[in-house]
Amino acid sequence: MNREELHAKYNRPKVPHEWRGTDKISALICTFFGSGMLPKMPGTYGSLAAAIVAYPLALLSSAVWPLRYEAWTADGVTMDAYGFFLVAALIVFFGAIPFVKKAMHDTNTEDPGWIVIDEVCGVFMALAFVSSESILENPWLLLVAFGVFRFFDILKPLGIHRFEKFPGAWGVMADDLLGGVYSGIILLAIVRLLGL
Repeated sequence: MNREELHAKYNRPKVPHEWRGTDKISALICTFFGSGMLPKMPGTYGSLAAAIVAYPLALLSSAVWPLRYEAWTADGVTMDAYGFFLVAALIVFFGAIPFVKKAMHDTNTEDPGWIVIDEVCGVFMALAFVSSESILENPWLLLVAFGVFRFFDILKPLGIHRFEKFPGAWGVMADDLLGGVYSGIILLAIVRLLGL
């Protein structure tokens, strides 16, 4: 995304409380329980809220997630849970599409900043590349996932900006999903490099 496109997207005049133009359920989902309603940097707050929520979700997945495999370590057999955040990201992605579409239609907007459910999807996708156990043992990985994802979300390199051009709600969600994939690859590389 070039400088002019970034300027056009992020320097548009903002209408305060624009989200009030849609129904309460759509507003609640699109703003991820209000994190997108904050006046400055809603995408950052939405991403941070997703990273915070990810820790209890990792606890839940570690306790009940049925898709497991055995990984041999020097200490014996350990159990890693994979797939939970991938499923969570896909549920958020496809589940949010109708609400995002309705919210944009109701408020006559196109990818407004207060819609942050796409950032939640992206953070969950980034976390899909590491195990829940790694997240629980190294909570700082949540901050790394948050930071790396925000980098990709703001700058939109490596073709991410093309996904943003998909029509309507698909474009709102798809670019963050791809940003989450790139973030997850970097997160996985860090985990492997440090032997976590």
